[in-house]
Amino acid sequence: MKEKKNINVFNLLKDNKLPTPPEIMDYLNQRVIGQDDVKKRLSVAIYNHYKRVLSNLTNINVGEELNEIEIDKSNIILNGPTGSGKTFIIKNIAKMLGVPCHIHDCTKLTQAGYVGEDVENILTGLLQECDYNIPKAEIGIVCLDEIDKIAIRGENMSLTRDVSGEGVQQSLLKIIEGDVVGVMPQGGRKHPEQELIPIDTSNILFIGMGAFVGLDKIVEERLNTYNNSQSIGFSMNYKNQVDELEEYEKSEDILDEVIPMDLKKFGLIPELIGRFPIITHTKKLTKEDMVKIIKEPKNSILKQYQKLFALDGKKLIFDDKCLEIIAETAITSETGARGIRGIMETILLDYMFDSVKHKHKEIKISEEYSKNKLNKLLKIKKAV
Repeated sequence: MKEKKNINVFNLLKDNKLPTPPEIMDYLNQRVIGQDDVKKRLSVAIYNHYKRVLSNLTNINVGEELNEIEIDKSNIILNGPTGSGKTFIIKNIAKMLGVPCHIHDCTKLTQAGYVGEDVENILTGLLQECDYNIPKAEIGIVCLDEIDKIAIRGENMSLTRDVSGEGVQQSLLKIIEGDVVGVMPQGGRKHPEQELIPIDTSNILFIGMGAFVGLDKIVEERLNTYNNSQSIGFSMNYKNQVDELEEYEKSEDILDEVIPMDLKKFGLIPELIGRFPIITHTKKLTKEDMVKIIKEPKNSILKQYQKLFALDGKKLIFDDKCLEIIAETAITSETGARGIRGIMETILLDYMFDSVKHKHKEIKISEEYSKNKLNKLLKIKKAV
């Protein structure tokens, strides 16, 4: 059993306290539209993780028998379509807790000895997020973005060694499970003379994120196979099973049925899957969700632009229909919520260019004006 470090972890958290799951959920509800299920799951997972951190770093007495029990890490796989809010949710949780959060693109990683980044560079990024405060880094959050891109390639796809697939997955095992890792403070291999900084990853929460395109088909195939095998003979439940599968096929909620076997078939190695016991997903945003995202959160994109115009003494007003057009454009372009800012820039460019000299105090953006500005994106046919 590891010796406890007796670090006051509360001093490393914002407001010197660990928020409860309802408090985390309430904080997210004010900033993140929709995704209620994943917000609830993450609220519980984050709370349990930092209770584990408290257990590891302090001497909380829970009884002689339970004192000897070690709680395993609860790393998370978070899949979902691009622009559905995966990174945004995690960043907000980290901000609430006051812990460092590093988002690392897994597509840059390669097996040690090959051109690309070593997995230890992930921890370098985490250190840099908290100005090399080692105790704080050791209770931080690491998001392994695009983790689906390091899945093992299918057979016969390449005769060359897959140095960015299984090799990287194997290299990740050590830091994800929890170990003391020597980290180069500046990262990379250009400065081998750097003195390594030892980082204990035992209390770092790892979240693997990605779109996992095609995972839903793997789940559908497994459910279809299961139902077919159950329907051999004159099963009284056959019709119910078929109806149930048809419901799955019509619903994005099929990803609720993801099990480790599906991730293995997708291309993740069993050893890596075993280190991510919690699997959840975000759902594709609807037009209604998009409209709410534009105007409702505390730091909504609409409020940000209204503030920019207010700094020039102008009041910015959008028609509700205009907001719907922006939402439709984001969905059509398949950029999700992250594409909203670019669309707003396209609409407001001329007004922002001449905002100071504009003679009217109120700037109203109409449905017709928005359509004209977004004509190419929406492919709107002009009326004859």
